[in-house]
Amino acid sequence: MMKRIVTIQDISCLGKCSLTVALPIISAMGVETAIIPTAVLSTHTMFKNFTFKDLDDQIVPITDHWKNENIKFDGIYTGYLASAQQIQTVMGVIEKLREDNTLVVVDPAMADNGKMYPAFDETFPKAMAKLCGIADIVLPNITEACFMTDTEYKTDYDKAYIDDLLKKLAALGCKKVVLKGVSLDGKYGVLCYDCKTGEINSYYHEKLSRSFHGTGDVFASTFVGASMRGKDMLESVKLAADYTVESIRKTLESDEPNWYGVDFESAVGLLIDRLK
Repeated sequence: MMKRIVTIQDISCLGKCSLTVALPIISAMGVETAIIPTAVLSTHTMFKNFTFKDLDDQIVPITDHWKNENIKFDGIYTGYLASAQQIQTVMGVIEKLREDNTLVVVDPAMADNGKMYPAFDETFPKAMAKLCGIADIVLPNITEACFMTDTEYKTDYDKAYIDDLLKKLAALGCKKVVLKGVSLDGKYGVLCYDCKTGEINSYYHEKLSRSFHGTGDVFASTFVGASMRGKDMLESVKLAADYTVESIRKTLESDEPNWYGVDFESAVGLLIDRLK
């Protein structure tokens, strides 16, 4: 039987991020994808003068309707959330929809390169840390990990710094951590940490010359789809990282590279081939 997940995040009508990335990628991987849009934007926030409509008042009614219809989910995946209050609402949704075998994956999308996204205040990381605490797997980058654990952000660090960061993330309460954007010993990639056993696995991959908006959403969505297809954590990380890199490569190969997002559509063949 086909697996079914629900992803909870905003929808930017144009811009290749959040739900406009999650829905096509996870669906292409053969997983039924339901959505709870937390807000609707005309474009993502890299554009100027975008429109924004908060849908916070729709989150609970949608959830209650599904409960009344006895709809069940194999996975719950949260992405960009608009406020600390919305995080609280989403925690209630998870409590209502979660079953014994439901995989809860949280992408704490809120910061990068040492800075929080402009929309968030100082209360947001603590709220996000609570959401991560009820997750099975969390997918932070180093900046997000630092904000949630009150750790000084560094660009020059050693293995001890990363080990300490992983332990602090585990202390939030999650079961497993996927830490993105780690640079150690001249290599760049992702670390997987089992919070119960302390086991660490790594996957290092090519780092391309440019970064693009939405690549974190591509990674997270691919990771969730792979997990639903029975891949273990490290296998899911490998596929997510490789697909994200290939999406960037396809973008850079274009005569007119897309400035507002990666051409993940051009790389979807990699996903299909790897899932065969």
